[in-house]
Amino acid sequence: MRELRIHGRGGQGSVTAAELIAVAAFKSGVFSQAFPAFGVERRGAPVQAFVRFSDEKIRLRSQVYEPDYVIVQDSTLIKDVNVFSGMKKGGIILINTGGDIHGTIPEGVRYIPIDATKLALEVLGVPITNTTLMGAFAAASGEISLEALEEAVRERFSGSLADKNVAASRKAYDLIKGGA
Repeated sequence: MRELRIHGRGGQGSVTAAELIAVAAFKSGVFSQAFPAFGVERRGAPVQAFVRFSDEKIRLRSQVYEPDYVIVQDSTLIKDVNVFSGMKKGGIILINTGGDIHGTIPEGVRYIPIDATKLALEVLGVPITNTTLMGAFAAASGEISLEALEEAVRERFSGSLADKNVAASRKAYDLIKGGA
């Protein structure tokens, strides 16, 4: 079993990202599970969402304490929340940042910075980064295919909103694949 933990702030779409990644994983042929953990339920408060991937049925129902993957939607969380807690060696951490934070990354973890906010503003016109980071996750991890992700996005959104979110996912996917 592989596990993903997503750190964000309320209103950034962390829960939606987890749900869509789980749907895409299922469409890619594996069992998956997604669920959130909330502290104070308000916009801007730290939020975590989790996804599990497995070739067998998933019976575990606890939070993810030792993730293989971490997505950080808001790099300001790093000073308030230990987003690296329990990261497995060989794991991947995607951080939405326009800057450099290499000094805080645990040893043995692959760090992938991506300015998802910039990409989201270019493609969506708003700084909502969840689908952009989902595309980056697909490229970095190989856990979900881009096609399955696009299908999951189109099931959730419709019309031009779906088209824009698919384009944001694809742009991030291509950026990460090109830099890999």
